Amino acid sequence: MIENYLLEELITFAHEHTLAKTAAALNVTQPTITRGMQKLETMLAVRLFDRQPNRITLTPTGQLAAQEAEQLLTQQRTFVTKIQNYEQSLVTRTVETTLPGPLALLTHLKTVLPNTLRVRQPLIADDQITEHLINRQASFIFSNQEILTAGIESRFIGTENLVVHLQRFMYRANQPSITFAELKGISFVVLSAICIWKDIIQQAIPDAKFLYQPQRTAFTEITKYSDFPYFSTNFTALAPHQLDSQADDDNRVAIPISDTRAHMPIYVNYLVSNRQSLMPLFKQFEAAWPANLKHTATP
Repeated sequence: MIENYLLEELITFAHEHTLAKTAAALNVTQPTITRGMQKLETMLAVRLFDRQPNRITLTPTGQLAAQEAEQLLTQQRTFVTKIQNYEQSLVTRTVETTLPGPLALLTHLKTVLPNTLRVRQPLIADDQITEHLINRQASFIFSNQEILTAGIESRFIGTENLVVHLQRFMYRANQPSITFAELKGISFVVLSAICIWKDIIQQAIPDAKFLYQPQRTAFTEITKYSDFPYFSTNFTALAPHQLDSQADDDNRVAIPISDTRAHMPIYVNYLVSNRQSLMPLFKQFEAAWPANLKHTATP
């Protein structure tokens, strides 16, 4: 059995190319690296290094050995992580999301959800969903992606719907719904952390200007003391820091946006093998899914 530290030394030498740099990277002495290399060659019964008076390099066999060693150690780390995550999943369930909206729902339901449910932040990328589920880094993941494979499936939970808040005296504010095209040329104040909605509004609203605010406090102050239009969704009312600008004296009305792109289906992605145990949680999410904001313009 070849010890992992010998493989680590080989991999590090392949990256660093000198004994001195390899020793420094591994925080050991140069003679230690030399002995390790000799031991590895003896155990494999091959020549891994081409030794010259003032230079040592990997032979073609050594280069292959370094590549294989790196793959082997990666597989070992993946194995350990997967087993540890599985053991942890028997005790706790971890939820992740690619979208910010479901975080508001999870916070809203915190007192009624199992104590063993752990919400992991920050948001993950769409291309991490499959890996995190297979490696059991997450028990289930909220996203707008429907995944159907042999081992992973999705369940539709609800829709996140985009709403625009317009100054009530604008002529557009007297209609029960509005399209992106009708918002052409308007300036909006927008919270930066709206993720996927940012791309949608930028692409869908012609000639609009977006005044992005990275801090929620600044965004709240601007919306409170100005008439700039802003966006929200049916999740906004669940947020722990609901906007002060949505108070009764707000001079704006909430108007649903009718375009298809303003209605985002949200799914939970999970391993097929976990379907039965997760279903009670999913039904809780569905029952608590926030209703759409109603149009509040005066006739």
